[in-house]
Amino acid sequence: MRAALMYGAGDVRVEDRPDPRIVRPGDAVVRVGAACVCGSDLWPYGSMPATDTGRPMGHEFLGVVEETGADVSGLKPGDLVVAPFTYSDNTCDRCARGLHIACRNGGRYGFDGVDGGQGEAMRVPLADGTLVKLPVAADSALIPSLLALSDVMTTGHHGAVTAGVGRGDTVLVVGDGVVGLCAVIAARRRGAERIVLAGRHASRTTLGRHFGATDVVAERGAEGVARIRELTGGVDKVIEAVGTGRALDLALGAVRDGGTVSRLGVPQYEQGPIGPAVFMRNITLTGGASPARAYIEELLPDVLDGTIAPGRVFDRTYTLDHVPEAYRAMADRRVLKALVCP
Repeated sequence: MRAALMYGAGDVRVEDRPDPRIVRPGDAVVRVGAACVCGSDLWPYGSMPATDTGRPMGHEFLGVVEETGADVSGLKPGDLVVAPFTYSDNTCDRCARGLHIACRNGGRYGFDGVDGGQGEAMRVPLADGTLVKLPVAADSALIPSLLALSDVMTTGHHGAVTAGVGRGDTVLVVGDGVVGLCAVIAARRRGAERIVLAGRHASRTTLGRHFGATDVVAERGAEGVARIRELTGGVDKVIEAVGTGRALDLALGAVRDGGTVSRLGVPQYEQGPIGPAVFMRNITLTGGASPARAYIEELLPDVLDGTIAPGRVFDRTYTLDHVPEAYRAMADRRVLKALVCP
């Protein structure tokens, strides 16, 4: 089969790989129908040390089950399924608490002999606990939005959940990338009355307004804080979807005393402004990596009936052989999110 591997910063290649096969009785082999390049893939794309072996890439995918192991009981060949961005057993104590991201038996695609989703097919461990069956055909117009449930929509939703967004809230979303835009969808879905989107890219903030943002603030730093406070008097909840120190500064500066900041962006810093000044304001700092599997079935009905359409974040489609070009386009900010159709 053909699959994308990363050999180092800026070095993505599409190569022939052994066809996936059942290794453990809980495995399934899935023929990938749609995948994508994630913003988090761009971190190693910009900094990964060179390697001779290459790392299989891709953690967002959906497709059709081709084969199942002897212990798989909930899936059969021909089922269309979507996969959360990590695999999990969905039965351990952590999964039972909705912490599938920390499953005691789970793991990440592209590591420890597990395939990546940017390929023609892949072996999925713990298939019964990981894969979610979809009640549509493989050529459904909903495929992009269903694919978004594998990561970006469930991650945006995680930010709204951990921030405690509720009806009538004023919410700030920091970042106009895909996760930030999905956080706008999630905040609107949970009843936020006012949603301020902090972003500087007109095409993205226009989409954010379509998703439910009521205000857009392009200013950064102290100017951005002043503008948001001028508009709102201080927001109730913040979903920080960037991961830089400047983004956290903006979040903490804009939130009202007693408010909540949820961090979704993978932190690119080791220390932050969480000393006595923040302590005295009684700000709740929360968030973290999304347990996507915990949210897919909750969000699925809203995708199926068209209440939410996160698939609109995909603005260009590539074939598998053009995945290196997709990485370059996203890294250069010429593409918001690349859909890959093997």
